Amino acid sequence: MRRLAAVAACLAVAAAACSGGGASKKASADRTTSSPSVTGATSSTVASMAGALPGMPPLLDPNDIYAADRPNQLSPEVKDFRNLVYVPNSESNTVDVIDPGTLKVIEHFPVGRQPQHVVPSWDLKTLYATNDLGNTLTPIDPKTGKPGAAIPVDDPYNMYFTPDGKYAIVVAERLQRLDFRDAHTMELKKSLAVPCRGIDHMDFSADGRYLIASCEFAGAVLKVDVADQSVMGRLPLRSGGMPQDVKTSPDGKVFYVADQVAGGVYMVDGETFKELGFLPTGKGAHGLYVSRDSKIMYVSNRREGTISLVDLATRSVSKTWHIPGGGSPDMGGVSSDGKVLWLSGRYNSVVYAIDTDSGNVLARIPVGRGPHGLCVYPQPGRYSLGHTGVFR
Repeated sequence: MRRLAAVAACLAVAAAACSGGGASKKASADRTTSSPSVTGATSSTVASMAGALPGMPPLLDPNDIYAADRPNQLSPEVKDFRNLVYVPNSESNTVDVIDPGTLKVIEHFPVGRQPQHVVPSWDLKTLYATNDLGNTLTPIDPKTGKPGAAIPVDDPYNMYFTPDGKYAIVVAERLQRLDFRDAHTMELKKSLAVPCRGIDHMDFSADGRYLIASCEFAGAVLKVDVADQSVMGRLPLRSGGMPQDVKTSPDGKVFYVADQVAGGVYMVDGETFKELGFLPTGKGAHGLYVSRDSKIMYVSNRREGTISLVDLATRSVSKTWHIPGGGSPDMGGVSSDGKVLWLSGRYNSVVYAIDTDSGNVLARIPVGRGPHGLCVYPQPGRYSLGHTGVFR
């Protein structure tokens, strides 16, 4: 790692910026789900969301669902949290915790068998390591970066939260179902069997009424009614394909679905549930992350060691960054200030810190075996929809 000291100093400044400063009133979270009220939301915004999922906080901008995710717009709930990167090592059954200022692992602790993702809770107060084969969640206190007692949960490959904050959706990939659990106690409320082999990633519509999930081993996506907790439809994308991450466009009109076999991203109209087109990005297209200004979507191409940048206004690939010597960029997130893209190196036992201006790799940080769904925390936003950090 050349010029490590200089890089560390640079990121230390960014880290200080991430952890310091209060959030604006627009970014503050209203945690009363029965009657949400968000300072800064205009009457037109509220009117436009009249048909939204009851209890979902209204969008700050009806044309940009990520308007609350601007650089360093931290909620008061997270203002005292340490700025850290949490890395679940699926093959080591551990979590490594990285200080982005020093670029070093500062904590290392065991969790359950095969941790896949570190997931922020809807209320932003807790992180969960999803121990898939261990059938547990390990809660992590983001104030201290320390783990708590394991919570028994069946097959938690991944986990999301409904936009109203009522339910955690445990993605039981192996069991082929979505388990709707109380968002705080994790008590099971409903188990939904789904016609979707390898269900693993999802995102929600702008109004929170439905979600679209990927079926990794069926080359398809699934549409689910959030309020009724029922399957609305299934859309095949490619025979033999392997859909991965799913991300909603800022205007809510398109769902982007990465497919690592197809080597690119499908575009799906969520309302009509029809395919709109395909964007080639690179071999092993896997993770999808939106920039802090809502203009770019980063696509990690795991099998060729590249990151493609999709221009969300034109729905086209604007450029591609190459990791020198190759690599296996997988899941991760964007720093609070938007200057660094953090991605796990799935097959290289490293984490990449990538400059979002130049695409240069700032650092490769050694971690455990099989690093997967790492979480950069805290991040801007009023509430979390889960995964490695989907905030609105």
